[in-house]
Amino acid sequence: MKEIKAILFDSGRVLNGPVTGNWFITPNFWKYVDKNVFEAISKNRVSSAFATADRYMVSQKLITTKEEEYKHFIKFYEIFSLELPELKLDDIAIKNIAKDLVFNSKKYIFYDDVFDVINNLKSKYKLAVVSDAWPSLLDVFEENNMTLYFDSIVISSFLGTSKPNRKMYCTALEELGVKPEEAIFIDDSLKNCMGAIEVGINAVLLCRNKKSFLKEKFRGLGKEYKVINNLKQLLKML
Repeated sequence: MKEIKAILFDSGRVLNGPVTGNWFITPNFWKYVDKNVFEAISKNRVSSAFATADRYMVSQKLITTKEEEYKHFIKFYEIFSLELPELKLDDIAIKNIAKDLVFNSKKYIFYDDVFDVINNLKSKYKLAVVSDAWPSLLDVFEENNMTLYFDSIVISSFLGTSKPNRKMYCTALEELGVKPEEAIFIDDSLKNCMGAIEVGINAVLLCRNKKSFLKEKFRGLGKEYKVINNLKQLLKML
């Protein structure tokens, strides 16, 4: 392996996760949704409703402002509401939930291992975030003073594409001024790791779930990517 000069991180499930445990259940979701009614609905129907609404968001490739993001998430929750009419969400509730998702910078929480590891790496490597996300993610990083550590933050909605499109990885490489073989990319998605490998970047699959880690560790034996269970294991690899 050539000397590593830069490390690229996915954001969701690598650096942070939703405080509620669900990306689309916002911190103040239960102020507008009757929790008892919601929990009485089958998990399959709830998952299907979120999936249907998410298909709309995925189809909106280019979103460059939080105002645009807010508009699209209003539509997201309108679709969600139509799928689950028993929730009886009115326009005000829908707009408030969408507002909470877009403008609440405390919607995600960083994992315990992130701050020490990133602080350790910052003195030795150029760092970047390469994430399939929307403009509001920047507020989450600023809220946690994490923008100070990253030399590049590449967000898919600004580029109008998503991983594993090579544009996502190459944009970060260009902004960092490094060659593909001089970088390592960490993601929780094997598909995205393979996309990085196709560009020439060294890839590491992060599985924070212990069961998934053991499964992927075995499946990855002899492959061109590494598998880790937490970011502290990344330090031991470098």
